[in-house]
Amino acid sequence: MRELEKIYIFDTTLRDGSQTQGVNFTLDEKIRIAESLNKLGVDYIEAGWPGANPTDTNFFNKKHNFSNSSLVAFGMTKKSGRSADNDPGLSAILNSNTKSVCIVGKTWDFHVDVALGITKEENLENISETTKHFVKNKREFMFDAEHFFDGYKNNKDYALQCIRAAYDEGATWIVLCDTNGGTLPFEVEKIVSNVVKIIPGNKLGIHTHNDTENAVANTLSAINAGARQIQGTLNGLGERCGNANLVSIVPTLILKDFFKKKFKLKIEENNLNYLTECSRLLDEILNRKPNNHAAYVGSSAFSHKGGLHVSAVEKNPKTYEHINPQIVGNRRSIVVSDQSGKSNILSRLDSLKIKIDKNDPRISKLLDQVKDREFIGYSYDGADASFELLTRRLLNQVPDYLKIKKYEVRVHKNLDDIDINSEAKIHLNIDGKDIICEGTGNGPVHAIDSAIRKNISKIGKYGDYLKDLKLLDYKVRILNTGTSATTRVLIESSDNSGLIWYTIGVSPNIIEASFRALLDSIDYKLFKENAPANI
Repeated sequence: MRELEKIYIFDTTLRDGSQTQGVNFTLDEKIRIAESLNKLGVDYIEAGWPGANPTDTNFFNKKHNFSNSSLVAFGMTKKSGRSADNDPGLSAILNSNTKSVCIVGKTWDFHVDVALGITKEENLENISETTKHFVKNKREFMFDAEHFFDGYKNNKDYALQCIRAAYDEGATWIVLCDTNGGTLPFEVEKIVSNVVKIIPGNKLGIHTHNDTENAVANTLSAINAGARQIQGTLNGLGERCGNANLVSIVPTLILKDFFKKKFKLKIEENNLNYLTECSRLLDEILNRKPNNHAAYVGSSAFSHKGGLHVSAVEKNPKTYEHINPQIVGNRRSIVVSDQSGKSNILSRLDSLKIKIDKNDPRISKLLDQVKDREFIGYSYDGADASFELLTRRLLNQVPDYLKIKKYEVRVHKNLDDIDINSEAKIHLNIDGKDIICEGTGNGPVHAIDSAIRKNISKIGKYGDYLKDLKLLDYKVRILNTGTSATTRVLIESSDNSGLIWYTIGVSPNIIEASFRALLDSIDYKLFKENAPANI
């Protein structure tokens, strides 16, 4: 049996990913991401450019003890007119004390002429002298051949001269970069196949950008053609349209037979159950909502909505799932909607640990309620908490908590005042006692939320349960046209346990829709905390 070839995974989230518009990692954030990548088991972590900014310099000045991954310092070839020994940029990289370095250099003659403004011969000298400098200092040297594919298509001989200049002086890796992201998979495979005839595949890497939505496909094409190192980022983070997404590439290499039978990675299959957590950690640090439709790790990646689909999945998940979601740390989700059949409802109830006989007439009643509500604008696709409350109320499992007698919201603005002010007054009855809660805010929903939150001490036995309730997000969608349009409000909530839940409200009145969604959020919090009923 032929021995499997090794594929090396090189993560550049902390360097190339940090070039993304709006991304500016702190030192602590870089450390958290690096630790996460080490836990996943990537071969290389390119952590930044020493000397380019204080954060990167401080990162390399700290001592890191990564058990799985090698730290890589990034930089560029020496400048013309000075020796490698006297180039301050190269000195900063050497002083970072990493065993591996990755240096970018031009391989497209157009860039040499326009961007650098030097001769082609000078550029070749800069590449070879930089390589010799790091090799003699016992560093594992990787050469990022910037714009290689564009250079190859425009001046093949010169592009090849550039990578030979690094390879001949002892570079461990020559990384072919599709820097502008415009090369297509069939072009990548053809070009890499030709380069492999000159430089061995076990010395070649691939670095792609996603400007034609082909970064992952281009990477896999390069591997198929002979490259053996992959550069990419978590979630495809990167400037413009992003980089090759390692979160998609890694499980594809490990789980798909075409690659699994040929290659091995340092990342073991059982490490993949950390993949979803690793992906979402980056989103959390960036304060971004995770992409629900991301391959492998998105919350919708293994979601099923159509009744026929759900029925088949219940019999055998392979009918509509290409892998078991648990392998990558994800989970299956059965969506309840107006397209649902009985199978959806039963599966969803099972996931909520609600025991009910499949022939119970209340299941049909619940299905009818869902369809009737979705007809008027409700959507339980993304409002799991509201669906659970709807179900449990039908089954008489949710007691009454806050009894709302009435509420008032007032919005006002003085003509000479910049701000619009909102005031809310809510009349509650708890255990037979009438309570009035008042609050203000920068909008009606904020005022309603404030009326309850700022009067926690007034609402007696429910105060302790609600003191850590947090409203994370509030989304409004207008469902039809005109001033009497129906409004759908989705509220995202959380508490100190870290659990996140979603509730929904629908009404022609945006304040009423918001109030219904907010009340569902409060009721869900009280239900999951086993709060006592209102008597």
